[in-house]
Amino acid sequence: MSDFRKLQDGVFASPQIGLSDIETAQAMGISLIINNRPDGESDDQTPSVEIEQAARAAGMDFWAIPVNHAGFSEWQVSAMRTALEAREGPVLAYCRSGTRSTLLWALAEASKGRSPDELAAAAAQAGYDLSPVRALMDMLAASSDKYN
Repeated sequence: MSDFRKLQDGVFASPQIGLSDIETAQAMGISLIINNRPDGESDDQTPSVEIEQAARAAGMDFWAIPVNHAGFSEWQVSAMRTALEAREGPVLAYCRSGTRSTLLWALAEASKGRSPDELAAAAAQAGYDLSPVRALMDMLAASSDKYN
């Protein structure tokens, strides 16, 4: 059952999706699915390759930016930022609970200079808490002028 939560216009986060969720995503006009969950975290997890094949068959693009429990790296933030900037329609990012996808979205947006307070409010509206990455968001937002 789909649990797509709106983070901002055209960007949704979700707990682990299955093949049946691809039809829902397609009906919503999702153009890109981003997998933020490494394969093999649990036995009931649909393998990334199966989600990718179904997404592409439905006319959607697919990116894998896996995040394990060790945290976030610069390449992951950069890849998420690139994916979000390259999108040509709505995006759905997923992981086990949607939290890693939401945290990575917030870091990518903060790296563009978006307000951490605004990001925290949007995430809270979707049921997610950004406090684990708040200090990093503040740093990225403050230094975004150097990189943009």
